[in-house]
Amino acid sequence: MRLHHLLLTLLFLVLSAGSGFTQGISNPLSCRLNRGICVPIRCPGNLRQIGTCFTPSVKCCRWR
Repeated sequence: MRLHHLLLTLLFLVLSAGSGFTQGISNPLSCRLNRGICVPIRCPGNLRQIGTCFTPSVKCCRWR
């Protein structure tokens, strides 16, 4: 029974840690932490949008 509780706790920790990756990037700090840059227009060239910075019009872009 103790092993069951330990495995359940481990599963919970893994799933809760992974949930942070599903949240969108919505501020400049999280954009920079994800190796992105804030661009006030569409992402140029080889960059792709990974979120927004201040408002939906300011994009967070990262190299592909």
